[in-house]
Amino acid sequence: MRKFDPWPVFFKREWNRNWPFLVGFAITGTLITKFSLSLTEEDKKNSPFAQRHMKK
Repeated sequence: MRKFDPWPVFFKREWNRNWPFLVGFAITGTLITKFSLSLTEEDKKNSPFAQRHMKK
């Protein structure tokens, strides 16, 4: 007799409950990464925030 494996049931239930969070997290991470990588040294020089937080 084969033992019951609860993992597929668990993952299906959790995916159905958590997919909006996971998709939103992926989209937000992609946007933040894309924006961060598009910043240049010129942007850094002109940023009041970066000027206040530069290590001296």
